[in-house]
Amino acid sequence: MPFKKKRSRLLLEEKDIKILENIAASRTESYSKVKRARMLLGYARGESISSIARKEQTNRPAVERCIDKALSGGIMTALRDLPRPGRPPVITDEDKAWVIHLACSKPSEQGYAAERWTIAQLAKHIREHAIEAGHPALSRMGKSGLHNILSKVDIKAHKTAYYLERRDIEFEEKMAHVLVVYKEVQQAREGGAHRQGNHTVLSYDEKPGIQAIANIAPDLAPVPGEYAAWGRDYEYKRHGTVSLLAGIDLYDGHVLGLVRDRHRSREFIEFLSMVDSYYPPDWKLRIILDNHSSHISKETMGWLKGKPNRFEFVYTPKHGSWLNLVEIFLCPQNSVGFRHLLSLGV
Repeated sequence: MPFKKKRSRLLLEEKDIKILENIAASRTESYSKVKRARMLLGYARGESISSIARKEQTNRPAVERCIDKALSGGIMTALRDLPRPGRPPVITDEDKAWVIHLACSKPSEQGYAAERWTIAQLAKHIREHAIEAGHPALSRMGKSGLHNILSKVDIKAHKTAYYLERRDIEFEEKMAHVLVVYKEVQQAREGGAHRQGNHTVLSYDEKPGIQAIANIAPDLAPVPGEYAAWGRDYEYKRHGTVSLLAGIDLYDGHVLGLVRDRHRSREFIEFLSMVDSYYPPDWKLRIILDNHSSHISKETMGWLKGKPNRFEFVYTPKHGSWLNLVEIFLCPQNSVGFRHLLSLGV
C-alpha cells in the first residue's frame, strides 16, 4: 500500500514557476535562495521530500520547513529567512538611545577640547561612563559596535556637513558700515595722527570653550649626559573650560581682555566697565562686535542707559565674523596673542 502524503500539493501559477526557475538558474542570487527555489520546484513537480533532500544535499527538516512556509505564506515567504526568537539582545534600546544622544552632542559639552567626536574617542567615553550612566552593557563598547549602532540611524558624529544659513537681509549695509569705520582708522594712522579727536575704536569678540588644564606631576629638568630634554608626565588634570573676552584698540593696538568661566551679559558688562575706566571719561568709545545675545540683552541695555553717549556699537552682519579684526588675534594658531590673553587672568 503506497505511503499517503500528509502535506498538500504545492500548486504554482505560471508566473510563480517562472520566478522560481529564474532564481534557480541565477548566478547572482544568494546560494540559500537558489537552493530553496529548487526545493519548491521539485516539490511542485511531485518529487518526494527525501529525494529533494538527497538531490540538494541537505536534510528532510530543512526541506519540510521550506515547503511548509510556501504552503502557509507563499513562495516569496519561503525564499527568505523569517526572524527567529534567538537570544535576547544584550544592548537594549535604552542603551542605544544613550549612545545616539552622546553622538549628537559636542565633545566640549562633556569636558573635552575637541569640537567633533572621533569614533575612537566616543567609544572610549562610552566605556568609561557606561556603568555610572546606568548602561553596563556598553562597558566594553568598541569602534565596530559603535559604528553599527550609529549607521542604523545614519549618524556620522565624526563628520561635518556644511550648510549655508540664510544671510542677514542687511548684510551689505552693515558690512559697508564696518568698512567705513576701518577706513577712518586707516586714514588717521596713515596721516600720522594717533587719533582723530577724543574717541577710539575697539574690535571686540569672545572665544568660549578654551580648555584649562594643569599638570599632576612636576616637570623634570634636563640632565647633562642623561636627559637631553625636559620631561613631562603625560597625564594631566582637566579643570574645565574658560572664555576669553577681548578688545583691541585699532589706533594703538592696546588689548583689553578678561578670562572668565562664561560669557554672559554680566561678563560683557564687566568688560565694558573695564573699558569705561581705562579711557578718559569724555571720550567716545566705538566698539565693533557681533550680534551675540549678551550684547543686546535687557541687562546690557539697562547698564548702557547709565552711560549716555559713551558707547557706540557697530554690529557686524550675520556670518560676517571675518569683518572683525579681533578674530585674527583670537585665532588659536596665533600663539603670541593667545598667550597674552591667557596671561590676563589665568
